[in-house]
Amino acid sequence: MATMRDVAQRAGVSIATVSFVLNDTKPVTAATREKIERAMNELGFRRNMVARALASRRTRIIAMAYPALDHRFGFSGAEFFTSAAEAARQRDYHLVLWPVGNDGMELTELVGQGLVDGVVLMEVQLDDPRIAILERTGTPYALIGRTTSPEELPHVDIDFDTTVAEGVSHLHGLGHRKLVLIAGNLDDPRFHNYGPYVRAEAAYRRMMAEYGLETIVIPCADTTRAGQDAAAQAVRDHPDTTAILILNEYAALGVASAVNRLGRRVPDDLSLLALLMAPETAALSDPELTFLRTPGPELGQLGTEALIRQLEDADPLPPHLVPARLHIAATTAPPPPVKPRRQRTGKSAG
Repeated sequence: MATMRDVAQRAGVSIATVSFVLNDTKPVTAATREKIERAMNELGFRRNMVARALASRRTRIIAMAYPALDHRFGFSGAEFFTSAAEAARQRDYHLVLWPVGNDGMELTELVGQGLVDGVVLMEVQLDDPRIAILERTGTPYALIGRTTSPEELPHVDIDFDTTVAEGVSHLHGLGHRKLVLIAGNLDDPRFHNYGPYVRAEAAYRRMMAEYGLETIVIPCADTTRAGQDAAAQAVRDHPDTTAILILNEYAALGVASAVNRLGRRVPDDLSLLALLMAPETAALSDPELTFLRTPGPELGQLGTEALIRQLEDADPLPPHLVPARLHIAATTAPPPPVKPRRQRTGKSAG
């Protein structure tokens, strides 16, 4: 097994210089670091992560706190995590996924053990109790999402205003004037304070007011069955609807599966547009859903970068709002032509 002495001899440097690179205890020139890294690769040298942590008082492990009990982990969520893990790897950190609750109780225990250098918070609430825990324990953190705090907390997030505007604009441009939004259920105690649901619905209401159109919102849980039920409600209670926007990706699949059974053809009779969806989820629908692509890869990378900059005392990453991008597929088209009403004719007496 290769040792630090072997690496030093291969790279032509001192053992102390190798130690500086391994433990990040002193700056080393890029050329010297490259020689040492190359020597380690050639010799098959493996870093002792425990020794490195003891020397630097850092683990080089960061956590992504995901409230898995409240939020289902679909394709979109996986994109956040995988891109964050890759961003951490490129900076020589390890990223772990912590499925902790939104109440912060588990988070208190985990950060208290000193297992990680910092935390990336996902699925942020408008008033998120986890932030107070991280600040009280002095744990560096970054948010993928936003609170309503007037302070400029380190965050990146979806640009909900631009995202929803693009979806409504697409349907309006096709000629749709009777729209329904199947949104998150803000009456559910788990989600009444959930940033994406609150901001997406508020943006939709503003857009419909700007177009001078009736605003219809149907709350829906984040399940396929709930999406099926919401589609039935839309068709039953608003039969003149020509387009439906759906916020949750699981609910969107339920809406798509239910519409044909309800006697409506997609997109001939009814257009469907999914807000915040991954391409893999859209492809599960038949026909394939038109959707606004969740910027998970971008936000996972940016959120991790924001945290690592704090850990390394670098210039802070400015807040970023990233819009979802429209991908037009087979479920949106112009609305069906309005059928003229039949005129009643009466016979005159002769």
